[in-house]
Amino acid sequence: MPLEFSKSANPPLQSRTNLPLMKPDDAAPDVPPASLNPEKDPDEWVTKDEPMTGPQRSYLQTLCREGGEEFNQNWTKAEASKKIEELQRKTGRGKARTSET
Repeated sequence: MPLEFSKSANPPLQSRTNLPLMKPDDAAPDVPPASLNPEKDPDEWVTKDEPMTGPQRSYLQTLCREGGEEFNQNWTKAEASKKIEELQRKTGRGKARTSET
């Protein structure tokens, strides 16, 4: 025999909690803005000496081809990260270029 539920068993969402709803642009109070949480230097990574990740490998192969540089399959995570930044500047891919004066 199938179970039957009355409408009162599932009250409207608003009556389930007394917490205010967050607006899409609200940030949780314990989450610092990106400017206060800068990227860590790859040389300080705990995993810096591990082999590069699959996504790093794939992106670096593309960047090396476009930048006319040789791809090294033995780069570590830290080395790959640095090379990605270097080749992004060289090729104009990825992060926005900064103007040099």
